[in-house]
Amino acid sequence: MNEQSARVKLAEICKLLYDRNLTVSAGGNMSLRLNEKEFIITPTGRNKGMLRPDEMVLMNIGGKVLSDGKPSIERTFHIAFYKANPDTNSVIHCHPLYCTSLAVKGEKIRSSLTPEGVLLLGDVPLVGYFTPGSKKLADAVAENTSCKAILMARHGAITQGRTIEEAFNRMEELEFQAKLQMLTAGADELPLSEIKKLEKM
Repeated sequence: MNEQSARVKLAEICKLLYDRNLTVSAGGNMSLRLNEKEFIITPTGRNKGMLRPDEMVLMNIGGKVLSDGKPSIERTFHIAFYKANPDTNSVIHCHPLYCTSLAVKGEKIRSSLTPEGVLLLGDVPLVGYFTPGSKKLADAVAENTSCKAILMARHGAITQGRTIEEAFNRMEELEFQAKLQMLTAGADELPLSEIKKLEKM
């Protein structure tokens, strides 16, 4: 994907995340890889429902800013995903209401309530609270870059994907599973035998 097409696509996904109530105001940050060394990321402090393609910031995975604009303060954990996973081409961080509610309560997402949760998300770790944009938060996230989705205590959620659509789908599914968990408190998860069967699919 060329840079201009990627800018347009990232702006579209940001608007979709905002319209789907998966992020609010200037919260969250989203990125899309262009090639082995470069990616674009949302700028800091901007409402994600109003971003224009030209506002996205071009960076390399060494952390150098290559265009105008100031990138998200949490760019370091996006870089961690791209460095760890050559197949990852998009990272999305949002503050969805139900995911964040669980994160504030210090509860893990129970992603094995439904087959879709197992297939799209797998095990979702909950990392401890660290100041947004800090090295400690980036390091905590970096320890879990093999996971499809991560919950951050009192902060929100991260998903990764081979495409931006896959990363979006995982974020949407993650919020669905969080809401389901809160609405069906105490419900049994799928049997372990079924979970293992699904994991092989």
